[in-house]
Amino acid sequence: MARYVDSVCKLCRREGGKLFLKGDRCFSAKCSFDRRSYAPGVHGRQGQFRRKVSDYGVQLREKQKMRRLYGIFERQFRRYFHQAQRQKGLTGVNLLVILERRLDNVVYRLGLASSRAQARQFITHGHFGVNGHKTNIASFLVAEGDEIVVQENSRKIDHFKQLQKVVDEGRVPNWLKLDLGNFSAKILNLPQRDHIDATLNEQLVVEYYSR
Repeated sequence: MARYVDSVCKLCRREGGKLFLKGDRCFSAKCSFDRRSYAPGVHGRQGQFRRKVSDYGVQLREKQKMRRLYGIFERQFRRYFHQAQRQKGLTGVNLLVILERRLDNVVYRLGLASSRAQARQFITHGHFGVNGHKTNIASFLVAEGDEIVVQENSRKIDHFKQLQKVVDEGRVPNWLKLDLGNFSAKILNLPQRDHIDATLNEQLVVEYYSR
């Protein structure tokens, strides 16, 4: 399976905004983007003075930004796009809803992991279950009414022991319900567009794949 092994801070700098790929570090003074907000590479500083980017370039950057934000490689991202096309409604919004429904994203949105990468690691290590069944598939798409729980044995791990001290239930999206006392959460309904990152422009991604 393909893996990105370079510095993830370079991805934030390349996309010109924080993607919050390193969890708590992104909110600290150590954040690489805050110190060097220009693109990586020897020509990074010079890039901001170059000529205007083409429409294709703008669409490509938005696609890459969305893909990297959710930690997905190109082939799978394209598959999600085609799935969104087959659904009723706006393709761009459908795509965002599919991405939000991924189990690793839901675990991150609940505050049970500090980043989507950490959420993926927890899931692949078998720390979560869905509807009473243990799952290690980070790309599992949750549905309305699904219940997510931290496995009984996993609750002894320090990270999960400390959850009640560090998780802010007020930051949990209103389409999710978190019950820290029982180490569980429920999908109340599928997310709407106004529940999803407002900095993303899904229409540019639709235009990119519709060339």
